[in-house]
Amino acid sequence: MPAQAAQHAARVLRLRRGDSLTVFDGTGGEYDARIVGVGRVQLVVELRTWLPRERESPLAVTLVQALQTGAKMDLTVQKAVELGVTRIVPVVSRRSAVALAGERAARRVDHWQGIVLAACAQCGRNRVPEVALPERLDGWLARLVDDGALRLALSPGAPCSLASLPGPALARAGGRLELLVGAEGGLAPEESKLAEVAGFISVRLGPRILRTETAGLAALAAIQFLWGDLKEETTDV
Repeated sequence: MPAQAAQHAARVLRLRRGDSLTVFDGTGGEYDARIVGVGRVQLVVELRTWLPRERESPLAVTLVQALQTGAKMDLTVQKAVELGVTRIVPVVSRRSAVALAGERAARRVDHWQGIVLAACAQCGRNRVPEVALPERLDGWLARLVDDGALRLALSPGAPCSLASLPGPALARAGGRLELLVGAEGGLAPEESKLAEVAGFISVRLGPRILRTETAGLAALAAIQFLWGDLKEETTDV
């Protein structure tokens, strides 16, 4: 068990020898386990029953998020995991207030991956989403190939809403969806054009203009309700 998770279990949850817990390795399914030893930075657990549980959405959603400042990006990563994304691609857009590259970018990815793991433990996911290295949006768009995924870009002035998109379009995409969210001020006109060439459909989220940290999460919740698993009667809120 990672040291951070062990410390959280021992110091925050105050789990002790003999207590039961659930552990997972990030590739699906989980184990019923029992604590057999507690150290300062580690827990020793006995794996018991393998449970082939899956809590993943039927949608494979990639969030392509223009970098946000400070805690905003941390919050977006955390909540996006809770809302079921399978991959997060941080990008530097022309209107981004922050840029990351090299060693600094790698450190931030490690930080975000830690947030991902904690969010998975909190919400019960046992498959761990990936956070990609940040890169420039125009470069990322230029490399895309048509793999059949449904691609959506948020834009307040778009002619159609999420709800007006035909459900069969996502079915034809095999449940694979890429959601592009710009920085404050949205995408620059040239970025919107590149996104259109790459197959992104511009969609709006109602009559109000949302902040970037609100827009992506609101869209993810709507997508999961319309086509994913938030409409299930068993959803725990």
